[in-house]
Amino acid sequence: MSDSSVASDLSVLADPTRARILRLIRDSADGRALVGELATTLDLRQPTVSHHMKALADEGIVRRQPEGRRVWYSLDPRHAERVHALLGDDSDSGRELDLPRVIGNLAERYRGTFGKETVERYVRESRELLSATNSTVLLGARTAAFATVRLDALARSTSKGARVPEVLFVCVENAGRSQMAAGILRQLAGERVLVRTAGSAPIGAVRASIVTALDEIGISLGEEFPKPLTDEAVRAADVVVTMGCGDACPVYSGRRYLDWDLEDPVGKPLEAVRGIRDNIEERVRALLAEVVPD
Repeated sequence: MSDSSVASDLSVLADPTRARILRLIRDSADGRALVGELATTLDLRQPTVSHHMKALADEGIVRRQPEGRRVWYSLDPRHAERVHALLGDDSDSGRELDLPRVIGNLAERYRGTFGKETVERYVRESRELLSATNSTVLLGARTAAFATVRLDALARSTSKGARVPEVLFVCVENAGRSQMAAGILRQLAGERVLVRTAGSAPIGAVRASIVTALDEIGISLGEEFPKPLTDEAVRAADVVVTMGCGDACPVYSGRRYLDWDLEDPVGKPLEAVRGIRDNIEERVRALLAEVVPD
């Protein structure tokens, strides 16, 4: 894989679990790690870690190094410097973001759909929105990923052709209830439903208890991270499900709005989070049956 193609796909690092995996590899004594070791340190199942490692390897970010029956993973030296710049150090607030490169990559991606001026505006706005809601060493990768989500939603909201239904889940922090609902619906619906999430006051990362509760039922959050609620996300949705965020969500005609009264998992023990998860799953299954009837 070429340097340019990897540069355009570093949004894969927006996932907090993948960022933690790469930090553990980078900071290990010999710069490499085994899946089993990573799973133990992160308190995750080995298949979950293997899923993340495959995504990172597919993008050329890590290298597989078989050694007998074991497979070691290390950072690909061709891209280690750029990955380090995105990850930063635990005491680092992040390095300067190369906005021109991010804009150029996305302008190429949306060639024929949006002009470079539109792409640039969305990239800069996305960076400002993320910076205002949290300080993160993943600002570069998340800016590119968030701008992509917003541009996709903008394109969808203005399209006139047939499309699969879209559901937007909104909670306060976009780090608990909305992420659980989205993860469950994605697994149940597959490509039959497009799923997005947002928060009225998002925080820096999905809560560890949420990741654990989903991992227990075989669901990975993939590249999801907390994102601010934006106008184009609501306009692109067919169904908007709010969870404790009051009237923060704008109302547009032609969309269905649901408000789910769910307990907030913040500060709750894992057993309570499991109960919230199961409540959400029941609601999601009922919603899927309505959105995509058999």
